[in-house]
Amino acid sequence: MDSKKLQSQYAAGERNFNGAILHKANLSHADLRGANFAEADLSGADLSSADLRECNLTRANLTNADLRGANLHNANLSEVNFIGSDLTRANLAGTNLCRADLRSANLGLANLFGANLSEAEVSGADLSGANLRQTNLICSNLNEAELSGADLTEATITEQEMSGNVLHVGLSHTWVTWAGSY
Repeated sequence: MDSKKLQSQYAAGERNFNGAILHKANLSHADLRGANFAEADLSGADLSSADLRECNLTRANLTNADLRGANLHNANLSEVNFIGSDLTRANLAGTNLCRADLRSANLGLANLFGANLSEAEVSGADLSGANLRQTNLICSNLNEAELSGADLTEATITEQEMSGNVLHVGLSHTWVTWAGSY
């Protein structure tokens, strides 16, 4: 499926694009609110500044996708492959990123307020300046993730996520809600 056909079908009221093959599709600035892209191949796609609020992208492939400035507010992104994707300044507030693969993704200045990143693979990701307030990071792998300037106020995280070479610059643990057994 090409991007023009997708946008035409969306304009006609279609919302189910489950399993669609949109490899390297140009959907920059597209309004695709509420669409179902579960298990779709959007690898290498240009989704910069796209409106993807409340979309279902469960198990979609977004490897090396350009999502700079995209609005993914309240989207279901569970088990999505974001390896190498650019999510700079993306709005991911309230998203479900449970078990998502964000290895080496750029999430600089992204808004992840209240997002669920439980069991997510975030190793090597750049979260510089990201808003991680009230984010669930339980059982996430943050090994060598760049967190400089990230706001982790009221984030839920355990000692396990904070072990190793996670923190590259002075992150204060005073803002973080430490979960686990006491």
